[in-house]
Amino acid sequence: MTLLAPPPSRRVSAPIHLPRCSGEDATVSSSPAKRGVWRDAKHRVGGGALAALATLLLALAPAAHADMPANWTKPTKPYRVVGNIYYVGTEGISSWLITSSEGHVILDGGPNAETGKQIERNIASLGFQLADVKFLINTHAHYDHAGGLAQLKADIPAAKLWISRGDEPAIEQGHHIGDNENGPTPMPAVKVDRAFGDGQKLKLGETSLVAHLTPGHTIGCTTWTTAVIEKGRPLNVTFPCSLSVAGNMLVGNKGHKTIVADYRASFATMRAIPTDVVLPSHEEQGDLLAKRQKQLRGDPNAFVDPTEMGRFVDGYEAAFNKGLARQQGVGGAQ
Repeated sequence: MTLLAPPPSRRVSAPIHLPRCSGEDATVSSSPAKRGVWRDAKHRVGGGALAALATLLLALAPAAHADMPANWTKPTKPYRVVGNIYYVGTEGISSWLITSSEGHVILDGGPNAETGKQIERNIASLGFQLADVKFLINTHAHYDHAGGLAQLKADIPAAKLWISRGDEPAIEQGHHIGDNENGPTPMPAVKVDRAFGDGQKLKLGETSLVAHLTPGHTIGCTTWTTAVIEKGRPLNVTFPCSLSVAGNMLVGNKGHKTIVADYRASFATMRAIPTDVVLPSHEEQGDLLAKRQKQLRGDPNAFVDPTEMGRFVDGYEAAFNKGLARQQGVGGAQ
């Protein structure tokens, strides 16, 4: 594994509409009574206890999030996006298959065990073998993107689960970490095979994925980048971690004390990543359904927009600033 220096900046300032993320509006309630507070567990679960907890959560997780949007678990037909990247998620929650001559990578597992199974069926329907999946990776440790990882790991045991160090405790303990008005939002726990830091590269055959830590939304939020060739044209592809507030307490967050500074640093980090294709973790964040329809109508550039990342960041930064000001009005300046 090698380190990759941050790429040169490509800043874009055009406006963008702000989509929802993680099932909540980007704004946060200012009422202390509505803020669910979760304290990080002091001890990590291990051994047989972890396996027992994972089994229990696999059974309970769907019921625990029965109010999630219907399209988060609604099946949809998989398709090739650009180069060696395929959409294998549900209608509303993205999961991605990145292929290579030496095996494949799955990015994000959807909300629960059933979406994990849907991802597997989608991969098979594209003609790929689950046994060829070598790595499971994740943008961030919220149930809607990590809830299916335990099922994928159980069904593809040889695949190595790589998670950022910041999100490793949440993945292994089976709940969101940090103070959030929505509480711990449980998910099936799963053992991490390797925890990594910023700038590390996952190389498989001719494919390289680079992890850029963009914390805020979660402590270990990870934006992944890769480069592909589409009909002879090189394209920089970014899988951005969410930048939305999504219920996070920005003032007095004892579980994530650096949350405000982390968000601000992540806005700058993401703007500095040269990006031709933005592939977010929620469909509405990137109008993926509309882009797919353009692709089906023959548009070769349906997913290509070098200005999109700048607008993506601008929208979330504006919402963050509003959310922070609202919370400071109740909880005091930070």
